[in-house]
Amino acid sequence: MEVKREPLAYRMMPRTLEQFFGQENIVGEGKLLNRMIRADRISSVIFYGPPGTGKTSLAKIIASSTKANFQKLNAVTSGIADIKRIVSDTQSRIINPQGRTVLFIDEIHRFNKAQQDALLPYVEDGTIILIGATTENPYFEVNKALISRSSIFMLKPLNKNAVKSILKNALNDKERGLGELDIEVEEGVLDYLADICNGDARAALNSLEIAVLTSPLGKEGKLNISLELIGECSQKKLIRYDKSGEEHYDNISAFIKSMRGSCPNAAIFYLARALDAGEDPMFMARRIIICASEDVGMANPGALRLAVAAAQAVHMVGMPEARIILSQAAIMVATSPKSNSCYVAIDKASRDIASKKTGEVPMHLRNAVMDGMGDLGYGKGYKYPHDYRGNYTEQDYLPKEIRDKIYYEPTDNGYEARIKEWLQKKKNMGET
Repeated sequence: MEVKREPLAYRMMPRTLEQFFGQENIVGEGKLLNRMIRADRISSVIFYGPPGTGKTSLAKIIASSTKANFQKLNAVTSGIADIKRIVSDTQSRIINPQGRTVLFIDEIHRFNKAQQDALLPYVEDGTIILIGATTENPYFEVNKALISRSSIFMLKPLNKNAVKSILKNALNDKERGLGELDIEVEEGVLDYLADICNGDARAALNSLEIAVLTSPLGKEGKLNISLELIGECSQKKLIRYDKSGEEHYDNISAFIKSMRGSCPNAAIFYLARALDAGEDPMFMARRIIICASEDVGMANPGALRLAVAAAQAVHMVGMPEARIILSQAAIMVATSPKSNSCYVAIDKASRDIASKKTGEVPMHLRNAVMDGMGDLGYGKGYKYPHDYRGNYTEQDYLPKEIRDKIYYEPTDNGYEARIKEWLQKKKNMGET
């Protein structure tokens, strides 16, 4: 079997929009990007999304369809000198009569601020039409000035049908793909590949290519690609999770919101996803502690104690057993009655302190810690609650400017319903 030098995924990169599968939300018929490419009226754009979703493919389609000069840089290996060279060539009417260049910068998030700033004036005056590609959220990684001068297109993981179409195309294409080979693909193989690749077409094509290259010829000279073989070539399902990137923040956000939303199944899924990707278990423990206070609060005061105990246990035990402790804590928080009244209360108080004249601590609440301070009114008139029936007596605790302000408003959920009842009882005692 003749082995081609370029990987299958590289060879099968689409050359036209008709060969591009998936991302119909941005390149479908009538969509803005589709119209820009077909009319050769491309403006500065930034493509961002996970690996294998078509960012570089779209840049290649633009390169093959535009009449403008097209240049490519990789931000990992390029710098300001490369940008200046391209700008200089673009501004030379002999080299580039059109006076503009479509510049594709792969992994643009790798450019530092100075390198991105070097692009800005030329993007602004139209000398450079920027096409950036990044796996990171550009709103976090790319200068705001460049963002404001570019259209941002978010590419999502390819759906199963798109991946299967790409695989079928590779199997049938005789020029660039595997069409010259007599390959028999067992039923279910393409479905399996489309499922395990997590929307990454490159990963699916790589697994298919490995299976083909390592398979012996069967009867009648056929290559048989079985489910067992493809499972060995793909090893395991890809976990798309970058501990320092957007996936990290997306996953932890979903984890917290699942606990807050009382969905233990989702909470455990996002917990497992994080841990399987190598997330620090203590980081997950801290998120559970915060949720136990912010979202469970006084509806189940014991949640915070268990969450803290879980964090201590995780620190003592370590992985892999720590995952069981985290699972228990996450399920406990997710299934607890909820109240954010403590969170709301402290925020209300903080806003008042920052924006209002809230007065001073009432004199009767101050301690006369030195002789003579009592003569100035320190502690004068303070009523010791334990000297009264029910260990309670009515008196002012807030400064007079905000005397009637209410910060904590208990809900009817869980234990907090009892707190609400007790506070009402206390109020009635004060009115009698």
